[in-house]
Amino acid sequence: MNVYSHSLKVKNKFAYILLLLFATASLGHAQDTLIVQKDSLVVKPDTLATRAPYEPLAPSKAAFYSAVLPGLGQAYNKKYWKIPIVYAGIASGIYFHIRNDNDYDRFRNAYKRRLAGFTDDEFYGDGTTPVISNDRLIDAQESAQKNKDISILVAIAFYLVNIIDANVDAHLKQYDVSEDLSIEPNFEVNPVDTRPSYGLALKFKLK
Repeated sequence: MNVYSHSLKVKNKFAYILLLLFATASLGHAQDTLIVQKDSLVVKPDTLATRAPYEPLAPSKAAFYSAVLPGLGQAYNKKYWKIPIVYAGIASGIYFHIRNDNDYDRFRNAYKRRLAGFTDDEFYGDGTTPVISNDRLIDAQESAQKNKDISILVAIAFYLVNIIDANVDAHLKQYDVSEDLSIEPNFEVNPVDTRPSYGLALKFKLK
């Protein structure tokens, strides 16, 4: 019995030693883990510090710049590729407005001269038979006037879109939109008949 009891005590001591070593190793691993986590927490403020600060007046500035000079707000937002589009749209509207205005004046002057009894306008032809009749001159004036109005509206629309685009783009620059878009299957149970429902979910993150 004494030998057995002594052997049991030795085994118990050995087990205690193993348990103590295991606890010490676990505690040391936990301390290392805590230290690593603490170090990782220190890195986060540095990461946040590198992000651009929020500027609440940036959208207003961009809109004001584009209102003063079209395309300047896009340059402020560093979207330089939009500037040629802005000027192409505005310039096209102004160009066709001027062209239709000149055509309107030509048709108008020719019509007025015919009413005065002259037959020497550019649309009369050889002076005996008019190439364009008086009724067609009236229609041409109305068409040119309509095209004038549309052209100036196009130019104004591009000007306003230029301001709105600069404002919206400056708003979007305040947010960090993640490019990590993912599609994953979604499994849900219908609460009415408890049958499973399947679907796909598109997820994106705003940081």
